[in-house]
Amino acid sequence: MKVFVTGATGFVGAHVARHLAAQGAQLRLLVRATSNLANLEGLDAETVVGDLREPETLRVPIRGCDAVMHVAADYRLWVRDPKAMYAANVEGTRGLLRLAREEGVRRSVYTSSVATMGFKTDGTIVDEATPVSLDDMIGHYKRSKFLAEQVALESARAGQEVMILNPTTPIGSRDVKPTPTGRIIVDFLNRKFPAYMDTGLNLVDVREVARAHGEALEMGRPGERYILGGENLSLKQILDKMAAITGLPSPKMKVPHGVAMGFAYFDEFFSGRLLGREPRATVEEVRMGKKKMFASSAKAERELGFRVLPVDDALRSAIEWFRAHGYVTQS
Repeated sequence: MKVFVTGATGFVGAHVARHLAAQGAQLRLLVRATSNLANLEGLDAETVVGDLREPETLRVPIRGCDAVMHVAADYRLWVRDPKAMYAANVEGTRGLLRLAREEGVRRSVYTSSVATMGFKTDGTIVDEATPVSLDDMIGHYKRSKFLAEQVALESARAGQEVMILNPTTPIGSRDVKPTPTGRIIVDFLNRKFPAYMDTGLNLVDVREVARAHGEALEMGRPGERYILGGENLSLKQILDKMAAITGLPSPKMKVPHGVAMGFAYFDEFFSGRLLGREPRATVEEVRMGKKKMFASSAKAERELGFRVLPVDDALRSAIEWFRAHGYVTQS
């Protein structure tokens, strides 16, 4: 099987590409002219230069492929100008799926996000059937992913074989950027995490997320969404797990949401507007933190053979990788 993969230079996409290669797939990987190719080292794959914001650059590369694995996304919780995010996440998905139809690609998998689910403030465990709308989306990243998911669902309703995967919060090695969640780990390792908020996340091993992508190509039902998750944990529980792994102290001070919001507003103004750099804390992150992002992966377990695994090994793998690759500056 020849698979066209977007996002393979990133965190989840790198693991997806390596899993597919291990299963014997021929890979054609989309990279940008400015992409960091470190995550592709040692991977037997063809690379092609293109840009999701310019779909016609992808027509020839996608031609002759049996499947599309669309993992790429502009994943930032703070942006000066959100237009580029919508162009990549929404219109890029629309253009890619259109090309897949026109070039006769049999099946496509779109990697969405658990961020598109209808989370509650009380920690209710949600699933794919929990009611949700665009109005529930906080910030441009969530809104763009929700709209892109609607594009994928519309394509499926029109007869295209498109499956949608919704990873929760992947953890593991090769988080080169790192992702916002990876920054939590890096900040903890660098002892820059003095306090925590009352919030919760579902952490999932990125390797199991990658395996599920391969299974979705074979067993996924077109037009269906599948949550790929692991353990539902409070932020304090996550920090305590990292403390147990590393021997570093876990923060004991809990910060009220109001205090965190005040700091976020200040940091966005000072760092974002005055200095032109990404803030350490964003208003969007704090607003998201009011909702505990707890989810069930029962559907993916039933239909894709997905496995809900303890997250300790994934956390350990992430910690070891960040340390080995120079992200940790404190001893």
